[in-house]
Amino acid sequence: MNAALIGAGSWGTSLAIVLNSNKHRVRCYTIEQTTIYDVQTKGENSRYLPGVKIPKEIEFTGDLKYAVEDADIIINAVPSQITRSVVPQVINALNSTGQIWVTVSKGIENKTYMQVTDVIHEAGNIPHDKIAALSGPSHAEEVSRKVPTAIVSASTSMETAKAVQAAFMTPYLRVYTSIDVPGVELGGALKNIIALAAGICDGAGFGDNTKAALMTRGLAEMNRLGTAMGAHSDTFAGLSGMGDLIVTCMSRHSRNRHVGEEIGKGRSLQEILDEMVMVAEGVKTTQSAYELAKREKIEMPITEQIYKTLFEGKSPHQAMLDLMTRESKHEDWG
Repeated sequence: MNAALIGAGSWGTSLAIVLNSNKHRVRCYTIEQTTIYDVQTKGENSRYLPGVKIPKEIEFTGDLKYAVEDADIIINAVPSQITRSVVPQVINALNSTGQIWVTVSKGIENKTYMQVTDVIHEAGNIPHDKIAALSGPSHAEEVSRKVPTAIVSASTSMETAKAVQAAFMTPYLRVYTSIDVPGVELGGALKNIIALAAGICDGAGFGDNTKAALMTRGLAEMNRLGTAMGAHSDTFAGLSGMGDLIVTCMSRHSRNRHVGEEIGKGRSLQEILDEMVMVAEGVKTTQSAYELAKREKIEMPITEQIYKTLFEGKSPHQAMLDLMTRESKHEDWG
């Protein structure tokens, strides 16, 4: 296949390496000329994926038309909040139609509350059965070094889900298929909010008991909102739900956990974001999920407290106290 990667951050670069290992032609589009120069002169993307050698067959380019020329599959690897503006640019650069689109972004668009597959569908008039979401516990730093990893390809069309599975499947990257697009996408997006909470837990000096409670009850919140939005409950117990939640809450590679940890230490959100190279999708997703839960009248107490901590200046200790002193409940999954 001819593959076009839109976005050359750590995950886009890592997936380019995966596709190349399966003998696909790969072109990566980026507006960052320093990244292109870096790859061409050093053979690595030192800004986003330092120390990982990039095969010479992979092309990095700032020419969008060249990047998508004759593409059979287009991978959207830009942040979820800018996907709507990028998709029409890609459409205008294409010289044919019928490509499979894959999103690897994990977020919920602000204001519209749309999942990224729906944004691609609306912004580019792409049929849903030609769009897939690729998600699961998969830090780019590990996938690029061939650490065994399992993820999920989800589409309303099983044919499309299987085509994406075949494109990315390697001995070190196992790809499962699903038709539960809302579940796979919302699992990948909502777990970032709980990862922020896990990071705050670490930064504020709470313990392992606290983090375990946040992760478990956070998973229940993810399921509650997800099923209300049409997802299957079982999906949240799988790779794109619990699996991604575990790795994002626990890993040193997690951007969202890092942001939370720094918040827990008393730093301001803006100060933390200003010094980061990569995007922590959970920050914007917290806004979307908080507003969506209010609109749908869905109880999401952890998400609510993370929102108030990030955007209203509430102290992590007060947020935790308010969570712990809520009225007594019966434990449930939904």
